[in-house]
Amino acid sequence: MSMPAQDVPYEPDFAPAAALISDPTRAAILRALLPDRPLAAGELAQLAGVSAATASFHLAKLLDGGMIAVARQGRHRYYRLAGHEVAAALEALGLISPTLPVRTLRQSREAAALAEARTCYDHLAGRAGVELLDGMLRRGLLQEQSSGRTDRSHTSAHRFEVTGAGARTLGSFGLNVGEIRRSRRRFAGSCIDWTQRRGHLNGALAAAVTTQLFELGWIERGSVGQRRRSVRITPAGTEGLARTFGLDLVGSCRSCEKS
Repeated sequence: MSMPAQDVPYEPDFAPAAALISDPTRAAILRALLPDRPLAAGELAQLAGVSAATASFHLAKLLDGGMIAVARQGRHRYYRLAGHEVAAALEALGLISPTLPVRTLRQSREAAALAEARTCYDHLAGRAGVELLDGMLRRGLLQEQSSGRTDRSHTSAHRFEVTGAGARTLGSFGLNVGEIRRSRRRFAGSCIDWTQRRGHLNGALAAAVTTQLFELGWIERGSVGQRRRSVRITPAGTEGLARTFGLDLVGSCRSCEKS
């Protein structure tokens, strides 16, 4: 039996989402929420450089448009992105968007930190994220499942499967691959990193790996008021990532400096 015409998906209507994102204040709010850390309206107002009333107006718009979600904790309301799909769309827009100009030394340092290691919603991005995917492929922990052309940038619609060696390594790392696979979310793919122009791992597996990296103390965030989205690879993380996934962050950084 065929579906009624009104129930058949036709084409996505980009206009409503684009209109929401196009406002500079709402764009600033969405950028602030990209690290998947809930923030209060007052914090978002400060980060966006607007009054509390103006922030409330734009937050209501984003809520109505399904871009963000809100949760109450006592007398306070905390906002976050509505899901990883919103984060993926924002990251993708970064590939075709001009970058904001760096005006201070602090902003210059923040830009360098974002390019080095950050969270793309709930998974590792930046150079560290790109090197993580490369290392897992190089060590045979992941196997390419894409039918498209494969190249070093991972730009096609890639899907990855964990190999036997990968399951053993991830198990030793503290992850249950079978449990992760039961998530309704895409298991393992890649998206183009807007700072590196190469692919980093995304999906349920990438989120689980990143959560474990935080749990082990291999990566850490700055304190509130510092870089909210960038993360720092700790000394234990540099050693652990090299041992487990084959990342040579120090060596590749030297190569970047010479190029």
